[in-house]
Amino acid sequence: MLAHILVYGAVSTSTILLISLGFSLTFGLTGVANFAHAAFYLASGYVLWLLLNSVGLPYAVAVVVTIALLALAGALLYRVVIAPVRGIVLSEVIATFALGIAILEFFRYLGFVTYEYRLPVFHRGQIAVLGRPIDYQRISIVVVAVLVTVGLWWFTQRTNTGRALRAVSQDEQTALTLGIRSEWAATVSVALSGALAAVAAITILPLGVMSINTGYTAILIALAATVLGGIESLWGLVAGSAILGFTQTTTGVYLGEEWAVMVYLVAIVFMLAWRPSGLFGRTHLLEERV
Repeated sequence: MLAHILVYGAVSTSTILLISLGFSLTFGLTGVANFAHAAFYLASGYVLWLLLNSVGLPYAVAVVVTIALLALAGALLYRVVIAPVRGIVLSEVIATFALGIAILEFFRYLGFVTYEYRLPVFHRGQIAVLGRPIDYQRISIVVVAVLVTVGLWWFTQRTNTGRALRAVSQDEQTALTLGIRSEWAATVSVALSGALAAVAAITILPLGVMSINTGYTAILIALAATVLGGIESLWGLVAGSAILGFTQTTTGVYLGEEWAVMVYLVAIVFMLAWRPSGLFGRTHLLEERV
C-alpha cells in the first residue's frame, strides 16, 4: 500500500503541478487570476485532436502548432479581455471566468462530449516501480513536470526576459523607470501561461477521455495548488502540489476515489481561513492587493 501511495502520489503531484503552473505564473507576475486557464487547458486537447484527425498533421508538428496557438491565444486574451480592466480585481475575475465558461460551453455546443475524443499517448507499455506497475505515460507526466518546472525557474531567474517579468511583478513603477514596459511583460506572461496549459494538456489528457467537466476540475486544481503553496512562490507551488497529490492519493486508497476531489475544496477553505498568502507566500503583498 505504501508503494502504491508513493508511486501514484508522485504522478498525482506532477499532474497537479503541470495544470497549475500557468495559472500560478500569471497570478504571480501580473496579479491577475486568469480563470480562463482551465478552458485553455481543455481547448489545447481539442485543438491537438483536430490537428491530428481533421487536418492530418504529424504528431510532432501538431504538438508544436498547438503550443504556439495557445501562446497566441494567451497574448490575445490579455490584450482584448484583461488589459481594459486590469487593476479592477473584480472585473478581472468576472471577465476571465466568463470567458472560460463561454469557451467550455462552446465546445459542448459543438458536440465535443462523446467518448471518441482521445489523444495518443507518448509511448505504450508499462514497467514496475517499487513493485507497482505504472504505464509510460504516467512516467512521462513526472518527467515533463520536472523539466518544465526547472525550465521555468531557469527562465525567470537566469534570463533577461524572466528578470524583467519579475521586476514588474515586484515593483511596477520602478520597472517602468528602467524602461521595462508593464503591458509587454503582462502579455508575455499570459502568453507563456497559455503555452504551459497546452503542454499540460498534451501530457495529461491522453490518460483518459476529454470532457467538458475536465475543464471545470482543472481550475479547481489550479486554484487549490496556488492558494496552498503561495501566490508568488514557484517552489511553494511545488510543495503545495505535493501535499495535494499525496493527500489525494491517500484519500483515494482509504476512503475511495469519490472523496479525492474534496481534498482540493478543503485545502482552499483551510488555507484562506488560516494563512491567506499560502505556505510560502508573502503575506504583506497579499494584504496590499486587498
